Amino acid sequence: MTQRTTERARWGAVLLCCGALVPAVAACGSDETPSAAATTTTMTAAPASSTPLAAFPSVDPYAGMPLIDHTTWTDGVDGPRLLVYPTEAGRREAFPNTEGRAWQEVLTQSPDADTPGMRDQFVCHWVWARMVQPDKESWNLEPWRPVVGYQATIQASCNPGGPER
Repeated sequence: MTQRTTERARWGAVLLCCGALVPAVAACGSDETPSAAATTTTMTAAPASSTPLAAFPSVDPYAGMPLIDHTTWTDGVDGPRLLVYPTEAGRREAFPNTEGRAWQEVLTQSPDADTPGMRDQFVCHWVWARMVQPDKESWNLEPWRPVVGYQATIQASCNPGGPER
């Protein structure tokens, strides 16, 4: 199996898992009142628990630490490319909503990265590519890629408009 095929298989598995979670996540915080049948089933199936199923950490273990080591602009086959090199903290950070802090670090180092579509590519790498390729040396962002929105960027494995070359 080639590296590209293996990578596509990993992305497929991640997207499959995410697709299964979307309905459950979408229902979180819903104002809909459960039906009587659902309430009865829930009440008879198992007693309510006061322990949450999962809890986010209350303290960011990497607060104050840099998440991005450095950035470098290069010229790729299709046009300019920004290589983003995360720190070890940036690779391990799992505290909620830290992609904004990491993106600000990118913009501090490379202000010209603030172009349409680049943030979507970055967040895609921050959220998904770290799972699929946790040791990838750099995350490559290209301003020439079409601006398709975050969801389509994910579906394109962070590379809308064609594979990375």
